Amino acid sequence: MVDPKPRRKKIPVPPLPFEKSIFGMESQLEELESRPDPTPATRDAIRNMRVEITRMKREVFDNLDAWETVQVARHPERPQVLDYIELVFDEFVELHGDKAYGDDRAILTGFGKLGDEKVMFVGQHKGRDIDERTEHNYGMAHPEGYRKALSKMELAARHGLPIVCFIDTPGAYPGVGAEERGQAWLIATNLRDMSRLNTPIVCVVIGEGGSGGALGIGIGDHIAILQFAYYSVISPEGCAGILWKHAKHRDKAAHALRFTSRDLLGLGVVDEVITEPLGGAHRNHRQMATNLKGSLIAAIRDLKQIPADELVERRYQKFRRMGVFDELVVENAD
Repeated sequence: MVDPKPRRKKIPVPPLPFEKSIFGMESQLEELESRPDPTPATRDAIRNMRVEITRMKREVFDNLDAWETVQVARHPERPQVLDYIELVFDEFVELHGDKAYGDDRAILTGFGKLGDEKVMFVGQHKGRDIDERTEHNYGMAHPEGYRKALSKMELAARHGLPIVCFIDTPGAYPGVGAEERGQAWLIATNLRDMSRLNTPIVCVVIGEGGSGGALGIGIGDHIAILQFAYYSVISPEGCAGILWKHAKHRDKAAHALRFTSRDLLGLGVVDEVITEPLGGAHRNHRQMATNLKGSLIAAIRDLKQIPADELVERRYQKFRRMGVFDELVVENAD
């Protein structure tokens, strides 16, 4: 089983810049609700304020720009893999090690149960407090993490178990040791071998989907993304540093990268956008877990109806189609 020890040291998290007005209104609401023996006028004010808070949340979160979406995806209170293991899976038994080097805690693997569905789970976990983040290396896996992930996926394929992958990483760990142990080669191996596994694979971007570190467990038959997550070839800060020579242009880079859930669905990179609770997943973990669980079960049941050889071919063609475009040639009017 997963480690039952407490993972979180509760510390106050300031609101995001675009949430400040909502938090202010909620503080006023709490003050009204705490009054003993409220008058009819107070009760009316409470009802009106609740309606107004709901309206404000919808207006703000329906109109987030790309950089604001990144801020939500990175929110310290956003549910992570260990939260979802507790809230989504009815049973879970963790599996450790890559049979070669060690157990990379940035990637967690194990047998899980979703309703009546038995699955193999693979997920990237960042951690919340400094101790947990150090243990899980901020979700940035080493080569042994990708080797562990692939060995558990191959185990699942041998036993006919669907695979569920949760993606949440700023990228693979870029240290010298990781490169010496074959980081790029291991990620490439995962891309190749995941594409060949003859069992259903469902991948969900739950927070950050950063570069090859995300793609190393992201080759699936059904690719979903949470409403305020993002999936990108590079972080907005990294892109800004390359194109504009300074991270201060990160908002401009975020817009140019077109990595929000709406963009990705339109481009055909993802198959489904999973709706988050009003105000973001960080405001209601249980509701987010319920939405996610329903999506996973439906996707797995649909994929299990497809014969294995057809499933693999569909997966291959799915990724071959990405990035294809038509070029319009305009003849000279003269």
